Amino acid sequence: MAEIINLNRARKARARAEKATEADANRHRFGRTKAQKAAEAQDRDRAERTLDGAQREDKPD
Repeated sequence: MAEIINLNRARKARARAEKATEADANRHRFGRTKAQKAAEAQDRDRAERTLDGAQREDKPD
């Protein structure tokens, strides 16, 4: 025989789980110190400069 479930409880549990995953992502995104944000921005800039420096120049036809 099938297990009887309360649909309201299932819906609310799913909503709580979604909110928990979103909260975890927000903690990771916004819960950093100023030094961590600066270091990440510096790494991103360094990678962008490296990529731009390795780009080939277009040759005229």
